[in-house]
Amino acid sequence: MKNIEYQRLLDLKEKIDNKEASPKDLKDYMLIMYENGHITEKQYKDFISNKNTDDLIKAAITIGGVLLAAWLIQKLFE
Repeated sequence: MKNIEYQRLLDLKEKIDNKEASPKDLKDYMLIMYENGHITEKQYKDFISNKNTDDLIKAAITIGGVLLAAWLIQKLFE
């Protein structure tokens, strides 16, 4: 994933965590996760079709949090 995508993911995660995310923000977050192979096509399609949306978002946020933590640690050592 490119640095700009990590930054966008971080911005979107903060909005989601603060309950300020719009439906478009949620869709963008899930799309970034899908395009980078962090959620499956089925999970992304289920999200788009509103199946298990809350559970999918929670799982994606957890995965995204781990990715962002690793990215930030990497930035500290650059």
